[in-house]
Amino acid sequence: MDTYDFSRLIYLVVLGAAVLGYFIAQNRGNWNKMAQQAAVWGLIFVGVIAGYGLWSDIQKQVAPQQSVLENGQIEVPRELDGHFYVTAEVNGKPVRFIVDTGATDVVLTEADAKRVGINPDTLTFSGSASTANGRVTTAPAYVDELRLGPVKDSRFRVYVNGGQMEESLLGMSYLSLFSKVEMTGDTLVLTR
Repeated sequence: MDTYDFSRLIYLVVLGAAVLGYFIAQNRGNWNKMAQQAAVWGLIFVGVIAGYGLWSDIQKQVAPQQSVLENGQIEVPRELDGHFYVTAEVNGKPVRFIVDTGATDVVLTEADAKRVGINPDTLTFSGSASTANGRVTTAPAYVDELRLGPVKDSRFRVYVNGGQMEESLLGMSYLSLFSKVEMTGDTLVLTR
């Protein structure tokens, strides 16, 4: 423990003693009420300490995130809605994708396309695709770089969706570049 930590400890002990002294002075005639309030505050304190200590475990359950393993594999946890989501960098900007093995290509929403430097107004929406919401128009485009963890692909073909779409899709044109795509339990593992 260095001097800074020791001085912080002394400060907290003095502060705690002052609060405890005030608490006892206010309730010196009513010991039952004081014991009851002390128990409630003690439980609150224990709860805060337990929550702080378990925060990393709670965060993994509430907001799971992808991770890159030492061997270069990318692990993607299943989220509460049952889907796998990855955040990839497209032209240096983070884009959240839903992993969709039913999609043939990488498809960007118009908002994501604009964010990564593709102007949808200059594209020709001549293609079409069948989705769960019906047919939509699509326009081909290229991104300079698509990076997922340590994996980087240059000059990658994507499509911009001309219809309503909540999330961009990471389809098979990208997933097929991995040597192995496997699902074990609630984890998707991508190996290149």
